[in-house]
Amino acid sequence: MSKSILAKPTEQQLRWHDMELGMFCHFGMNTFCDQEWGTGTDSPEKFNPTQLDARQWVRTAKRAGFKYFILTAKHHDGFCLWPTKTTDYSVKSSPWKNGQGDVVREVADACREEGVALGLYLSPWDRHEPSYADKEAYDAFYTEQLTELLTQYGPLVELWFDGAGSEGREYDWPNIIGLIKRYQPDAMVFNMGQPTIRWVGNEDGLAPYPCWNTSSEARVSIFTSDMLTWLPETSDWVPAECDVPIRSNNWFWHPNDEDSLRPLDNLMDIYYRSVGHGTVLLLNISPDDRGLFPDIDVERVIEFGDEIRHRFDHPIAQSSGEGAELILTLPEESLIDHAILMEQISDGERIQEYVLESMKDGVWVELVQGTAIGHKKIDRFEAIRTKQLRLKLTKCIELPLIRFFAVYCTELDSK
Repeated sequence: MSKSILAKPTEQQLRWHDMELGMFCHFGMNTFCDQEWGTGTDSPEKFNPTQLDARQWVRTAKRAGFKYFILTAKHHDGFCLWPTKTTDYSVKSSPWKNGQGDVVREVADACREEGVALGLYLSPWDRHEPSYADKEAYDAFYTEQLTELLTQYGPLVELWFDGAGSEGREYDWPNIIGLIKRYQPDAMVFNMGQPTIRWVGNEDGLAPYPCWNTSSEARVSIFTSDMLTWLPETSDWVPAECDVPIRSNNWFWHPNDEDSLRPLDNLMDIYYRSVGHGTVLLLNISPDDRGLFPDIDVERVIEFGDEIRHRFDHPIAQSSGEGAELILTLPEESLIDHAILMEQISDGERIQEYVLESMKDGVWVELVQGTAIGHKKIDRFEAIRTKQLRLKLTKCIELPLIRFFAVYCTELDSK
């Protein structure tokens, strides 16, 4: 952190920070084979979703308050969800829509119609493609696939590069990043090459605290402690994204797996420890073998979004400002149990320590202490009735700038 605390985000990174919630969608050959990682040998004949409805997927994301949607266009098995020219191992060889379908197109159209940003996952590791054993040949193959996705489906918010299976393998990142800059300059690049966002380091959706937005490295995958070597042009501002499946056991849909659906309180804990620690949460929901999100998953993610809005859409009082101390005066004495702080990160992360206090019987009472604020810090504390709060920014680099300071009460009897 000492290296570059005053690194600053780009406009594209600022927009990505403010999205806060993205939906991951793992769908492909694995969905029809009751597996997580295919070997690339399953027949395309198995891919046949009879009721595929990308609008249901994206409308669910929008209804739950998610701002972007990332589809696994190609997972490790190499099966492509669009009719690529690079291989026959794709939807064009499947019985779905008589080989005339394009899942990526349907998702892209749904995202455009619903106003949800589109991101795409393209696995670097490919267990089907014979040329994978020849680095130069596969680099050409992979960049051709990437170019198709970059040029045929409209604006992309993020390109998701999964390091799993690629431990120790070096791809042609200068060329890959060059293509993204040429065709999708506003897209975030996840974790590899010259990333603009990084992996948080686990698949639990949890960010450590503090989780600074500056970094010079990140883990390759959950299967190794090795750290990635990023291109030297990589910015110091590389914020974290927290990915996690809504069904705790799996990323892809599996039959009779309903018991692993995360309860609401677990999802809320993940929210507090991802978005509430200044990162972005990427929550995975998987379509079933019909090509639909299961009803119970839809109900749970909407319940999750509704609970976030219930708790945080209506602050009791809010303010902003600069300097070492901010006072927030409530309209009347009220019960509070949450505070949200947001730093003006366009000017860098400046705050290293803070104390939040409330006025009680004429005395300032400490509620919480913290270090990083960054994009967002959500603090929970024992409910207290007060009319005034004080935010003391006790250790800062340069003038502290608070974008948002608000308090809430989530107790049912607070009205």
